[in-house]
Amino acid sequence: MFISTAYADGLKSVLTNESSLSDYFSSQFQNLTPWKILIGLGLGLVVGLIIAFVYKRCYRGVLYSPNFALTLMMLTLITTPVVMCIKSDIALSMGMVGALSIVRFRTAVKDPMDTAYMFWALTMGILLGAELFVHALAVVLGISLILLIMTFFKFRNPNAYLLVVHYDDYAEQEITQLLRRTVKQRKLRSKTVTRSGAEITVEVRLDSKQDLVSAVLNIEGVHDATLVACQTEAGA
Repeated sequence: MFISTAYADGLKSVLTNESSLSDYFSSQFQNLTPWKILIGLGLGLVVGLIIAFVYKRCYRGVLYSPNFALTLMMLTLITTPVVMCIKSDIALSMGMVGALSIVRFRTAVKDPMDTAYMFWALTMGILLGAELFVHALAVVLGISLILLIMTFFKFRNPNAYLLVVHYDDYAEQEITQLLRRTVKQRKLRSKTVTRSGAEITVEVRLDSKQDLVSAVLNIEGVHDATLVACQTEAGA
């Protein structure tokens, strides 16, 4: 009799635990189903690829960073499930805000446009996490079109270079005249004069087809000329 009672109690406990587990999982997936997560991550991947593509096409700096483009994709993918989890729980939302407030980014962002791309990726993740899928696609396509138009039609500038020339003193006037004829945008950065000759560094804006170095080397008295791609703090 004692054994049967203990067996009944154990069976009741097991059934109770199974019921509790079932209730737990059903409550977990009541508002957030695996299907919604897969849709959000899939659209996040598509949106992240679009942002990375636009970043590559519109990049105007010297060294393009594939890692930063991958970071933009990851920001979208990571933000999407986070917003999905916290959107229906106010307490969890407040706790997440407090946890994220202690995060500090140590990487210096020299180009302000990189910061704009990061906010763009985060915004897309928030829209996808809020299940505003149509709005997210409309926003990413609209911003992409605007950036492409601005980059390739309205705000397209010649590339910036630093021209470094070592020459004898008597060749300076001919070098200056050559730069005036061939380069519309130029700015003297530095000039050094020694007993053995002189050196100037000029910031110039050139098209890719223009061969300025060969023209400078053809001047009598020029020892060498170097053209180096440069980038300002603003990424221009």
